[in-house]
Amino acid sequence: MDLHALRISHPFMLANNSTSLWNLRSLSTNPRNRRWLKVEATNNKAFDEAAFEAQRLALDAEARRAMAEASDPKAWKWVIRKRIWDTMETRNFAINPRPVHHRIPNFVGASLAADKMRELDVFQVAQCVKVNPDSPQKQVRFLTLSDGKKLLTPQPRLRTGFFSALESNMLTLDTMKEACTSVGVAKYGRPIGLDEKIKVDLIVIGSVAVDPSTGARLGKGEGFAELEYGMLRYMGAIDDSTPVVTSVHDCQLVDDIPVEKLLIHDVPVDIICTPTEVIFTHTSIPKPQGVQP
Repeated sequence: MDLHALRISHPFMLANNSTSLWNLRSLSTNPRNRRWLKVEATNNKAFDEAAFEAQRLALDAEARRAMAEASDPKAWKWVIRKRIWDTMETRNFAINPRPVHHRIPNFVGASLAADKMRELDVFQVAQCVKVNPDSPQKQVRFLTLSDGKKLLTPQPRLRTGFFSALESNMLTLDTMKEACTSVGVAKYGRPIGLDEKIKVDLIVIGSVAVDPSTGARLGKGEGFAELEYGMLRYMGAIDDSTPVVTSVHDCQLVDDIPVEKLLIHDVPVDIICTPTEVIFTHTSIPKPQGVQP
């Protein structure tokens, strides 16, 4: 079995008021599975919605080119993503921010899916929950804090660092709601360094599409969730037994993600929460093993 890992070719270090660029690549014994991920982190740089929209449109053009080239190894992923995004828009399953293309799509019933997640034993016993920063998981972030748990969330698009920790005893009810937004995380969150010793009991991850029979998952195609997972493994905060849960609309459940085509850094899910049901996938897909300096 291949070792699942992310290797960093430059140390994770952030200097005040400086910009650092890391090249990260996925490693496999199969060279065709190698790729580079670039992440730019700039301290004191606010999230720029206009820049994000421009990048989203650029990604859309790139995805269309990929789908037009049958030889592109990522083309099949974009076909599935586009089908889900189009369905959610045309059938009005999507809610703001719209359009949902090149986003973890927000959906009608996201709060219901979050409530179902709250009922899970793995959520109730968790003391620290890592939740993605996307819109459909906003209610999950609020429930994490309102239930007295520690919330670990990545900085939006990893632009201003990596993770922030928030705890309910630091917040009022009003500030707790604000803390579930990207602005609130920057305002109230405590930055977490990669050398900090923490234990994460549950990972909540956003998805564009997920296969309930295998646990195979597709994100929006930028690799942030995979990078975040790899960093948590590197920190020793999680291991193979740490449950991975996603919340999606029922229309995001698919049966055509070929497991054999997944890359070594793709993160499978153990549990799926939709507005109507909870699915335990019993996935056998190996989880990435972490980050090697």
